[in-house]
Amino acid sequence: MSMKDKGAISQFIEKYYLHFNAASVVDAAKAYETQIDKGSKMLVSLAGAMSTAELGKIFAEMIRQDKVHIVSCTGANLEEDIMNLVAHSHYKRVPNYRDLTPQQEWDLLEQGLNRVTDTCIPEEEAFRRLQQHIFKIWKDAEEKGERYFPHEFMYKMLLSGVLEQHYEIDIKDSWMYAAAKANLPMVVPGWEDSTMGNIFASYVMKGELKASTMKSGIEYMTFLADWYIDNSENGIGFFQIGGGIAGDFPICVVPMLYQDMERTDTPFWNYFCQISDSTTSYGSYSGAVPNEKITWGKLDIDTPKFIIESDATIVAPLIFAYLLDM
Repeated sequence: MSMKDKGAISQFIEKYYLHFNAASVVDAAKAYETQIDKGSKMLVSLAGAMSTAELGKIFAEMIRQDKVHIVSCTGANLEEDIMNLVAHSHYKRVPNYRDLTPQQEWDLLEQGLNRVTDTCIPEEEAFRRLQQHIFKIWKDAEEKGERYFPHEFMYKMLLSGVLEQHYEIDIKDSWMYAAAKANLPMVVPGWEDSTMGNIFASYVMKGELKASTMKSGIEYMTFLADWYIDNSENGIGFFQIGGGIAGDFPICVVPMLYQDMERTDTPFWNYFCQISDSTTSYGSYSGAVPNEKITWGKLDIDTPKFIIESDATIVAPLIFAYLLDM
């Protein structure tokens, strides 16, 4: 596609994003587009608080247009997109968050407002509004002797329609709803540390649910391994937003297959981009330059590699806009 067929945002970044991190944005976006055009699949990992940052407004369209084929996300991102869907009007913005005293932070806690940088998630309207519905789905599965992954339970809740009465944003802006409609493959490593994971654990401790009703992280890894094998014919790329377990967990599937399963025909990830503001020092894996991943058997010598040292809430929407011809 020529630039004249691209939208105003794409043309803007091509014209003015010429050097340093700006140039990396354009290079990474073009290489991502090349991946899709040649039939490669793309994994997108979401760390941080991308759902609370309302990335769903554009990420949902990426899913609908088949420009992302599997997601790895934290339990927080899994649930917070749905929380925003059902409780958006109750969120509180705190633009002066850098100036808050410990007492002011305590006051927010007593109001049931959990702060994520400049945005407070309303505990009662967000967490508790989902809890009654998700508990019923967990319990129903258990009584039937069924087991599912955390994201599959969320998909069931979204597709059942039980939340429709609570919608407070346009449903097209929910990336989780778009993913549920597409039955998008997903892995959610470390789900237990999320709010819904904590709630599930509390039911287990109270004897109301069995831990085995929820499929585990090991099962996520074996699912991902099978998916990787089945979808690697034309290569699979890795687009990482932030650091942490959302990226660390899925990228290891390649050396696991190659070294531990001794499947030496396993292809490396054939594209890698990370948007991160993590400092590359003192053994920081989240801030490690892509070349380090060669030594771990994750990336090949000639894998296109990009690192954009910037704020993902600014950069990711620009790259997605380029891919959507906006």
